[in-house]
Amino acid sequence: MTARRVDVHAHYLPADYRQALLDGGHDQPDGFPVLPEWSAEAHLAMMDRVGIETSLLSVSTPGVTFGADPVEWARKVNESGAATVREHPGRFGLFASLPVNDADAARDEIAHALDRLGADGVVLLTHADGVYLGDPRLEPVMAELHRRRAVVFVHPTSPAGFECTALGYPRPMLEFLLDTTRAIANLVLTGTLDRYDGIRLIVPHAGAALPVVADRLGGFASLFGVGGREAGEVDVVATLQRLHYEIGAGFPFPRHVDALLNLVDAGQLLYGTDFPFGGLPGIEANTEALVAYPGVDDERLRANTEELFPRLRRS
Repeated sequence: MTARRVDVHAHYLPADYRQALLDGGHDQPDGFPVLPEWSAEAHLAMMDRVGIETSLLSVSTPGVTFGADPVEWARKVNESGAATVREHPGRFGLFASLPVNDADAARDEIAHALDRLGADGVVLLTHADGVYLGDPRLEPVMAELHRRRAVVFVHPTSPAGFECTALGYPRPMLEFLLDTTRAIANLVLTGTLDRYDGIRLIVPHAGAALPVVADRLGGFASLFGVGGREAGEVDVVATLQRLHYEIGAGFPFPRHVDALLNLVDAGQLLYGTDFPFGGLPGIEANTEALVAYPGVDDERLRANTEELFPRLRRS
């Protein structure tokens, strides 16, 4: 393939981190059938096959708050990711993980990752131990990310109470979409994204259910006031329209992307794969569907990505 794509939804599992997950009982994370192995070499082979020039790496669920020391693990995985970026110039980037349950430590890690490691942004899970994005306890972290105009990639995890709601299915199938919707809705309805509009937010999986419920959220916000805001204080649709949305991971074609493009312009879209959790057959099928989809092309997605990450601009 001749396309030189940028993958904003790509994961890495350093060997020590993966072993810690296994030791902690995460051999089937979020009900996913297997905890995949990862190596830079295998990742590069996938990239070359699919036509990806650069993958922006992030740690997936359960992140760094899986029972061990989150501060220690955030530093470990970020150092490991940065080493991979250095070892393969131009092929990888990094979304740094944060120990968000400790605001001071999270701000320290933001500084370390962005200033010393050269990370391209940070990854935030939809919640950490039930504290969702948009919660007042995360205000210091959001304020620092706003001050730095950081790119923030949001990734879902299993919601509290999934034992009752998932019905025995793997949580990535439905619960991930619902938890993403819940977290982004909370960020919007609480006015967090208005207060911290310097944050450049990427929503995964074609916006989850947001394209379908956007008008419902907007109606409640305008008529009744929710999230501690007065009625009409938050313009839900306008806020959602300025966010960025990853398409490509999780079978979004054709109907899901149809709904998303009824909410946002194609200039807000980015490419993603979810490797290694998204296996090669699914990645190839989704990429082929993207190529065949009218109105969205590789050059448009590449240009959108370069706007967020100027270092990726071709000379």
